[in-house]
Amino acid sequence: MALVAKYYAAIWANDQAEYINPFFPYLGYEIGNQSALNAFRHFARYMNDEYRPIPSSIISEGVGYWHGAKDRGDGAMIAYGAARYALARGNEKEARELWPLIEWCLEYCRRKLTDQGVVASDSDELENRFPAGNANLCTSSLYYDALLSASFLGKELGLPSSRLKEYSQQAAALRRAIESHFGYDIEGYKSYRYYEGNDVLRAWICMPLTVGIYDRSRGTIDALFSSRLWTNDGLLTQAGTETFWDRSTLYALRGTIAAGEVEKGIDFLKQYSQRRLLGDHVPYAIEAWPEGDQRHLSAESGLYCRIFTEGLFGIRPTGFRSFEMTPRLPKDWKYANLNKVRAFNSDFDIQVVRVKDKLDVRVYKGKELVYKKKIKEGESVRIVLSV
Repeated sequence: MALVAKYYAAIWANDQAEYINPFFPYLGYEIGNQSALNAFRHFARYMNDEYRPIPSSIISEGVGYWHGAKDRGDGAMIAYGAARYALARGNEKEARELWPLIEWCLEYCRRKLTDQGVVASDSDELENRFPAGNANLCTSSLYYDALLSASFLGKELGLPSSRLKEYSQQAAALRRAIESHFGYDIEGYKSYRYYEGNDVLRAWICMPLTVGIYDRSRGTIDALFSSRLWTNDGLLTQAGTETFWDRSTLYALRGTIAAGEVEKGIDFLKQYSQRRLLGDHVPYAIEAWPEGDQRHLSAESGLYCRIFTEGLFGIRPTGFRSFEMTPRLPKDWKYANLNKVRAFNSDFDIQVVRVKDKLDVRVYKGKELVYKKKIKEGESVRIVLSV
């Protein structure tokens, strides 16, 4: 039986810019870092003074582009990914090169704000397979996180404090708008509607959890893992259908753990891992079902890794050599280590050990102990790595 391999000869604002590129710096994988930088360079070619949207996908090393679903919220995806990549990478030269792209995308999103204060778009990353209204929760969540990252990155680049304050104020206003416009009691759960008029549970209600918005975490998590959305293959895209995409499942698992529902998140992570990593479809996450016969997507699989860096260890980049960390440890785990992290211009190890009712957090650079503190469950710490 002959096997036929198929590839997408393209760079996408979601798969590359949003999903995998922010993760590459943690690996110390230089080819990955260079691919990330080159992807952002390709998108930057399409910046324009009229603020027409950047295409969703750049085809075949830049010979063309695809923009078939029009604006999917691609500006928010790119700003989110580029800012997080620049911070974690910790390379000032690269950050200065990426800053105009980040700034352009943020301004593009600002110009797309509706009267309700959320970001309008023609579709979302599902490209009209499912309704997304005129403004969807996913795009506004990504824009919110990008504004926060921009305030951190701008400080590292020496931008005026007035500009940084502006980004922070815009983020605060957007967070309020997300609550007032998308916050909703839907199918009996205090969670979110995905767009105005949506009255059926959607998988992407998980997005606020991944950007540190936990106002509706309990209802959202209960909805995600209810029989209306959760299946043996992860989350349904929309309750009452049979379609699932791994990307939303991986975002939801990360957000659930980050929000403090560790036991539930780990239990469902085990289920997913058993099904995907040890089952018939390995080693990558699948794009969709029933569409495409469960094709694998390697870049999307970076979201699985981010469950651990951003969910379990709760790492949030705040500078070229600094990050916030909110580690989570399942009750039956005595410890968790994350070794040989190559981000933030450093090579370091993180150790989290349970000591009675607290967590002993330690960070090492080689054999040198550079941080040590006992914290309560759910407490955040700020790590600054020296030169």
